[in-house]
Amino acid sequence: MVARLTKWLKREAARVQTWRVLDETYAVGEFRLKLLGWDRERRFVVVREQLQETKRSLGRKLLEVPGYTFRVFVTNRAEAPEEIWRDYNQRACIEQRIEELKSDLAADDFCLRQFFATEAAFLGILMLFNLLGEFQRATGMSGYRQPATLRAQVFLCGAILGRAARRTVLHLSAAWGGLDQRNSMFDKLLQYEIATSPKLQFQPLAGG
Repeated sequence: MVARLTKWLKREAARVQTWRVLDETYAVGEFRLKLLGWDRERRFVVVREQLQETKRSLGRKLLEVPGYTFRVFVTNRAEAPEEIWRDYNQRACIEQRIEELKSDLAADDFCLRQFFATEAAFLGILMLFNLLGEFQRATGMSGYRQPATLRAQVFLCGAILGRAARRTVLHLSAAWGGLDQRNSMFDKLLQYEIATSPKLQFQPLAGG
């Protein structure tokens, strides 16, 4: 996981002397450190990136080492530093999804009296998050939209109940974009078939 760059870690990262160059921009190193409250030393992997004019660097600058940014990972794995870094990059979007669960769906803003009730509420939020993702796939949306964006662009709509030709109708706000812009989405939803495991398909038993 990414380590929080406290002053102690910044100092240790700046003290790394042995760097293995990966290319003209990146180099990797490592050190071991036991932080306050830890029962043992742990391995820290450092990725050093040279500052570039044409590309934004993701790491943090250290005053002691100008011209570079640094990213530090703490790990219990034994692979080479670049493998730790590459593996993290493959799953880095998980942190964005966690932030969406917290900020858009309030996954960190409730606590019920009983543990299992809290767990059930949290699992309900996770299920909603997955349904929103499946909704985007089923309707053929281009690109990923966060839950808050879906709420504002798709689900929230001012409306008023009225009558037309003796029929009860729902008048939708024009600011929402109108029903014409949503018809194709509704058609795709109506035609969508939820894929299920063969184990869940109903197979009636033969009589007898």
